[in-house]
Amino acid sequence: MANSNLSRALRSFAPASRWFDALSPNGRGVFLVSTGSMMLVVMAAVSKFLGGRIPAFELVYFRALIGFVILLPLFWRDPLEPFRTERPLTHLLRGMLGSLGNFAMFWTITHMLLADAMALQFSRPLWTIPLALLFLPESVPMRRIIVALVGFAGVWMYTRPFTDGFDPNAVVGAFGGLCAALVIVTVKRLSATEPTRIIMFYYSLYNVVFAIVPAWLVWVSPTWSEWPLLILMGFLGIVGQSMITRGVHYGDTTLLAPLDYTRIIYSSVIGYFIFAELPGLWSIGGMLLIVCSSIYLVISEKRKK
Repeated sequence: MANSNLSRALRSFAPASRWFDALSPNGRGVFLVSTGSMMLVVMAAVSKFLGGRIPAFELVYFRALIGFVILLPLFWRDPLEPFRTERPLTHLLRGMLGSLGNFAMFWTITHMLLADAMALQFSRPLWTIPLALLFLPESVPMRRIIVALVGFAGVWMYTRPFTDGFDPNAVVGAFGGLCAALVIVTVKRLSATEPTRIIMFYYSLYNVVFAIVPAWLVWVSPTWSEWPLLILMGFLGIVGQSMITRGVHYGDTTLLAPLDYTRIIYSSVIGYFIFAELPGLWSIGGMLLIVCSSIYLVISEKRKK
């Protein structure tokens, strides 16, 4: 599996392996989640830099293509393994949702402040409440509904629909959060029968397939200096996400969930020093509401289980 490959990669360096193995499970989780979060923020910063010239659809295509190429060596012993899947339609659905979510993510990264785009990505736990009410045969406690409404008030503060500062890009970011929540639901269904490497294979494959046509319509040929950054973007995206996934496996959710949200802090710092971005009061207020309510929902869900 991809996660086990990550562990083997970490152990390929003897001194690093001894240091990593000496950590407690929570210590390993903190290290992996923190490092993975930083990688994803750097990926977002690289994407924002490239987005000044390369369209968002093309960035989605390159990230998916490079990630797909990085995954292929996992199947060198059995190249036909992905095609023996028992859930082809669910993989297709997940690929469609993931493509929409990725486009929304790259669009907001290239059209909003970096910290604002990152905060809107973390609205995905808020969507679990309406999704549960609509599609799952379970009751949702009133306090969780109230917390979700508080979080959506944070999204509303970003959009400012009734003011002159209305920003439709924030609506795109919130839509990306909805797609991410739906992706999580489909992944939970897939993981019952499918190994992680197969899920990642089809996710990357369908992202390439669904992005190639819109990317071709708006194509801007990368320069020689942009190619290394595109490769770095794809590498950081897949490795960073793998590290966070593995870190959550090691440690306690109550400890690690807030660490994942440090991406917003990293984004604020990078946005300020590299892109001269400074979030306004509306952004800071919306950010706090989204982050606090989302962390509460993630932790309360873990405790309920």
